[in-house]
Amino acid sequence: MQIEVVGVKFRHGVHTYSFSPNGKNYKVGDRVVVETDKGSDLVRVVEEKKTIDASTLEEPLKNVIRLASEEEIKKAEENDEKASSFLPEIRQMAKQSGLEMKIVAVESNYDFSRMTVNFTAEGRVDFRAFAKKLAERFKTRIELRQIGPRDAVRYMGGLGICGKECCCAQGYGQSDHISIKMAKNQNLSLNPSSISGVCGKLLCCLAYENQTYADALKSMPKVGSIVQTKDGKGKVMYNDLLNRKVSVKFEDESMSEIKEYDESEVKFERK
Repeated sequence: MQIEVVGVKFRHGVHTYSFSPNGKNYKVGDRVVVETDKGSDLVRVVEEKKTIDASTLEEPLKNVIRLASEEEIKKAEENDEKASSFLPEIRQMAKQSGLEMKIVAVESNYDFSRMTVNFTAEGRVDFRAFAKKLAERFKTRIELRQIGPRDAVRYMGGLGICGKECCCAQGYGQSDHISIKMAKNQNLSLNPSSISGVCGKLLCCLAYENQTYADALKSMPKVGSIVQTKDGKGKVMYNDLLNRKVSVKFEDESMSEIKEYDESEVKFERK
């Protein structure tokens, strides 16, 4: 079955979510009120109406309720700033409660009927009593959400070892499966400090070009294998995967020499 959807992002979110436009047309940049499992909230339209197959949806489709008013948009920004201003106090309250948790960010929905406290912790934290204290202090419904290292960096921001803003803060890497094999495919140093981001996890960018490297590895000889060239047989010492070049070492009783060849100039047994 084909259905109509629009793509939206929540204020501090990086992912795009699909909602039913209820037969109405919304433009990119429009602020709209949507229904969620936790109540209504104000979001920004990032993809205009399109038709998709209903079977591709992972969750039941929620509705866009209406276009937000200027007053609601202004109030949402004020409430978000108010929630953020509570961060130092909430951190102090957590410390006084003796909880082993790091409060990363505080946010609210557009009408301040719910405030979300995002935190990191080494293990599970029993925060029920703490949530009650927060609700009594701030007079609103409280949600405490434990997040991972990548999400923590997304909230706090920062610069990666490349000098650019961290990938997760830009909305990249959140859904990618990143593994040490990707670093091996790209002939990178496996020193943790070289391939880890500020979050302590593997660099998100390892996933960006991995498929190119993986495809190149399939068509090129393995390092250490013996290949046939126009100059005879030699041992593969290095593969330049991006330029598709193979460095081959030749040895005899009197000398050793390394020559570089195009991938097409070497012959080897493919497995």
